[in-house]
Amino acid sequence: MNVSQKPPTIISSDRSLLGQGTAPAVEYFNYDNRTVRNFAIATIIWGIVGMLVGVLIASQLFAPSANLGNQYTTFGRIRPLHTNAVIFAFVGNAIFMGVYYSLQRLCKARMFSDLLSKIHFWGWQAIIVAAAITLPLGLTTSHEYAELEWPIDIAITLIWVVFGINMFGTIIKRRERHLYVAIWFYIATFVTVAVLHIVNSYEMPVSLFKSYYVYAGVQDALVQWWYGHNAVAFFLTTPFLGLMYYFLPKMANRPIYSYKLSILHFWALIFIYIWAGPHHLLYTSLPDWAQSLGVVFSIMLIAPSWGGMINGLLTLRGAWDKVREDTILKFMVVAVTAYGMATFEGPMLALKNVNAIAHFTDWVVAHVHVGALGWNGFMTFAVLYWLIPRVYRTPLYSRKLMGVHFWIGTLGILFYAVPMYISGFTQGMMWKEFTPEGVLKYPNFLETTLQLIPMHKMRAVGGTFYLLGAILMAFNLFKTMAAGKLVANEPAEAPALVKAYVPTGSDTYWHRWFERKPIPLLIGSLIVILIGSLVELVPTFMVSSNVPTIASVQPYTALEVQGRDLYIKEGCVNCHSQMVRPFRSETERYGEYSKAGEFVYDHPFLWGSKRIGPDLHRIGGKYPNSWHYHHMRDPTSMSPGSIMPSYPWLLANKLDISNTSDKLKALQKVGVPYDDVTITYANEDLQKQAQQLSSQLANDGINVKSDREIVALIAYLQRLGTDIRKMEPSGK
Repeated sequence: MNVSQKPPTIISSDRSLLGQGTAPAVEYFNYDNRTVRNFAIATIIWGIVGMLVGVLIASQLFAPSANLGNQYTTFGRIRPLHTNAVIFAFVGNAIFMGVYYSLQRLCKARMFSDLLSKIHFWGWQAIIVAAAITLPLGLTTSHEYAELEWPIDIAITLIWVVFGINMFGTIIKRRERHLYVAIWFYIATFVTVAVLHIVNSYEMPVSLFKSYYVYAGVQDALVQWWYGHNAVAFFLTTPFLGLMYYFLPKMANRPIYSYKLSILHFWALIFIYIWAGPHHLLYTSLPDWAQSLGVVFSIMLIAPSWGGMINGLLTLRGAWDKVREDTILKFMVVAVTAYGMATFEGPMLALKNVNAIAHFTDWVVAHVHVGALGWNGFMTFAVLYWLIPRVYRTPLYSRKLMGVHFWIGTLGILFYAVPMYISGFTQGMMWKEFTPEGVLKYPNFLETTLQLIPMHKMRAVGGTFYLLGAILMAFNLFKTMAAGKLVANEPAEAPALVKAYVPTGSDTYWHRWFERKPIPLLIGSLIVILIGSLVELVPTFMVSSNVPTIASVQPYTALEVQGRDLYIKEGCVNCHSQMVRPFRSETERYGEYSKAGEFVYDHPFLWGSKRIGPDLHRIGGKYPNSWHYHHMRDPTSMSPGSIMPSYPWLLANKLDISNTSDKLKALQKVGVPYDDVTITYANEDLQKQAQQLSSQLANDGINVKSDREIVALIAYLQRLGTDIRKMEPSGK
């Protein structure tokens, strides 16, 4: 039979016979493997691209010249490109590959619509290309894992809806009554990612590629890390758990270890995970009650996370002899083990005493990459190796190359993670160490940075190993494809679903009701994830005492707004925090700890999550304007040994002030108290302040025009932290 043609569907002519002892007629149909193949190819290509960018930015942390000497490849601009490429391009395409393959077979039905499948595939690739263009150009919102501007956010929403319609359409027309556990995770992923994306993308547009978040300061930080943590939970975790529940039993030829454990695992995980976001903001200006909630639920998260790991590993009971021989199972074992390690370490990092040392350090980078490289990467590799030969009906080109890939990839993870753990411990301890006389032992931040360079070099070596493994896999799989022929429409058959079926015996178990009804399962998942979301978010927005105001804190001037946008454009938030935590080691080094009321006009917040360079929240007035000018021109002239790149284009580029009034109007709409006069004369005020700053630089022997970008950036940096010096409680 020509598999490219669909055989006619055979349906019983007498539907009244169904449910009366007569077996339902067998129906013939075809699985869509073309879409699966397309997502697989995209996974391979984008994975290599994302990892290559990762190696490039890792190299810049010990060799700044690796930015190739231009503004489009600096660490600040392409670090978001790396994260978006590996999360949404590599892992995202892998999710869709696995879902489209497994869902059809679990539902005994072809995908609901071939047209929607095509729209989904090409739409998602277009979004990735848009990200690859806009992020190096500095068009970013600055929210971690959500840097894309509002038109792309809308496109993501539309394509996600297309995916949801296609998925639920397939589930509804299924020929298998029971919804397997993998499908529960797919449904929870769909609904939760939709909620996270919509809430976190609530922005006020200024122009086609510029917007400001409606949320500000503390509230923006909470929303972002509610989103950021749960993007990890519901994009990097729950869909991959679904893939684990489908592919691991298939690969091992063993049933899943425990059905009841999968029920507990699923509901406990999606309920608890959504609360844990505030553990990213411990010791910040976030209200203490929200921080405590994040800690408590993070510790609780160990149980369901390890429930999933145990269910996966124990599925291999009696099959460990296969693991010795089967490299695909080796990939899966490392993946599930890495998941267990990462989900144990995450709650530990949420403990306040541990977080006090680990936050802002490379320890967190190591933690994230154990999960990303081990859990997401290795499971993706395993699924690709298992799936491609099956849809092409041919053996894998080289099992030896697959074995080499496994060991190179494993070494890559070790060479990446171990140096980053050492680096993180070193950072945390050096930042906090005092001499017997009671002064900071390492007052110069650069002293710590220089100690980390050997570890950063080893990290780059590890990343290179991992990348080489992915390239070997690409060669192996593309040779496999060339040797076989895609079964684009794979013939299948299954009995028609009997609508009048009445459950009996053990099928009356309460959860069976959910397992047969996708819409209640969707609604149940939505309710479960909304409970924690509303409890954390609503009081922070509605109760004013959560963000005490400070009378001396005023909105940024027009020039400072433009400078702040340049700070965002250049990705400075990827290297510098703006949050002095209430530790003696930080107040001695940076100044007064940060207050919630200082950020009420910050759209978006810029607290950062990593200190490659020092905190900047109290940088205003610490150095003269000339210091900042020379530091941006050549960082080593002010800080010998600095790994910060130079920014000569800021000295040469003319500041675009054509949209100054539009920016202030947008900020006014989201609550910043600019009056109409300020907005009308925004550029006049901007030019006046810029001229004053330019004149001050001229007095120091620096001739720079007042309309250069560097002037606006210096104005913003000199404003940071200065309002608190004249702090007066507002009484609100």
